[in-house]
Amino acid sequence: MHGEYTLARRAFLASLAATAVSPALAQWKPSRPINLIVPWAAGGSTDQVTRICAAELEKLLGQTIVIVNQPGASGAIGTRSALNAAKDGYTWTAGAAQDLGTYQTLGSLDASIKDWHLFLNVANISVIGVNPDRPWKTAKALIDDMKARPGKVSVATAGVTSAAHAAMDRIVKATGVQYKEVAYDGGNPAVLSTVAGETDMTTQLAVEQADMIRGKRVRPLATVGDKPLELEGYGTIPPLSAEIPGLSAPANYFGIFIPKGVPDEVIKALEQIWAEKMPGNAALKKYATTRGALYDPLYGEAAQKAVFPAVQLNAWNIFDSGKAKVSPDTVGIPRP
Repeated sequence: MHGEYTLARRAFLASLAATAVSPALAQWKPSRPINLIVPWAAGGSTDQVTRICAAELEKLLGQTIVIVNQPGASGAIGTRSALNAAKDGYTWTAGAAQDLGTYQTLGSLDASIKDWHLFLNVANISVIGVNPDRPWKTAKALIDDMKARPGKVSVATAGVTSAAHAAMDRIVKATGVQYKEVAYDGGNPAVLSTVAGETDMTTQLAVEQADMIRGKRVRPLATVGDKPLELEGYGTIPPLSAEIPGLSAPANYFGIFIPKGVPDEVIKALEQIWAEKMPGNAALKKYATTRGALYDPLYGEAAQKAVFPAVQLNAWNIFDSGKAKVSPDTVGIPRP
């Protein structure tokens, strides 16, 4: 009798342990493919890291994740599609959190950063990259020329909410230069325009310029911030703060975003994956190392706290430059 009780108790404890290890994943097993909307063109920073992240999630969820590129309106069109989709947990979107948090200020999407569940993977860094046929060899030479020829230097960006535009807002604020913006439907076409000589330079992300920098088809002058960047296969890219003392940039986090209102079991499953599986993910770590990004998987309140400084700065830069339709402080974004 005692032996039977012991065996039964062990079986009961084993069942509890199994439940404790993977309660969320046991609760939600997607029964059909998940649509993951990338609101930018293929090949850019969002597209790159999202495809790698999706492939890793497919292994863990046991279901196909279909990447749908839907560019337009600086990412707002694809993001709106995800927001307006059925709240069943089968439609996600992706991108830079600083973009997601400023659509409301632009008047392009009536949703704040708090209306989304954030599952972050990497933080990206903007780089001043110029066409190698242009004369500038240093960031100082470029800034001096932009001051001497206001509005003449053309800068490729992925639109008004993009990392490149935010980087130029910081440069303009610090130096007073004027430039000619040429907007594209994504970071990859923006970088390629600089490679082709259609534009003089870009301030898109290092991950989008990395291959072109290694191939000497783009000349990097500086990171737009106060920290240097070690890029595998190239070397060190100095910080712009070396030429503009005091210039800094908050971390520009990217990730997968799911609108609030979907079933709790969906969010709990992803939270468990981000807590237990993502910190040691080899594929995403390799991507960050080779592309010049910081691998930093975050979710929940930690993610909201991490992204807010960039959202705040981006929203107010857009407002101060006259491009906003809504004042940030009316939608919960106080001036930094």
